[in-house]
Amino acid sequence: MRADARKNREHLLAVAGAAISEQGVEVSLRDIARRADVGLATLLRHFPTREALLDALLRTGFDELTARAEELETSEAPGDALVAWLRDCVGWTTEYRGATVLMAAAIEDTESALHASCVTLRAAGARLLRRAQAAGVARGDLDGADLFALVAMLAWLGDQPSLTPRADHLFDVVATALLTDEGSG
Repeated sequence: MRADARKNREHLLAVAGAAISEQGVEVSLRDIARRADVGLATLLRHFPTREALLDALLRTGFDELTARAEELETSEAPGDALVAWLRDCVGWTTEYRGATVLMAAAIEDTESALHASCVTLRAAGARLLRRAQAAGVARGDLDGADLFALVAMLAWLGDQPSLTPRADHLFDVVATALLTDEGSG
């Protein structure tokens, strides 16, 4: 990719990220193009669909969260690692209003541009969960799909203005319920 094209793409992603943080994933592509001071055709040349734009935008965060899970696997106690990753994942997902709905749909839709990124992210969390379960510090009746659903549920709270003040408390309740007595403390 030419340097100017890469710069334009990065600019479009930065503008799209800000727009989605403010208005949610349903923000108009035309509005994103206008904010980026480009034509809609330019935006569509880089990202032919809304999902392609979201995939490019979200994939970086998914990759960072996957790398974070790998780091936590070797640097933290199993229960602490699981809760830290869950907190990071929920916090990041909350930044992009409405992303949880897309993530939940994409995990089941193999044709979705977001599918592979969501599957990789779910697998990273599942590894942390299995590690905590093997250490006896996390409930044994959960799997990676359950953990992914918990991320979506907790991030959804952040999308609800009336519930946002309760989000941290409810995160702590869920995290405590996720761990066994040996994993909490």
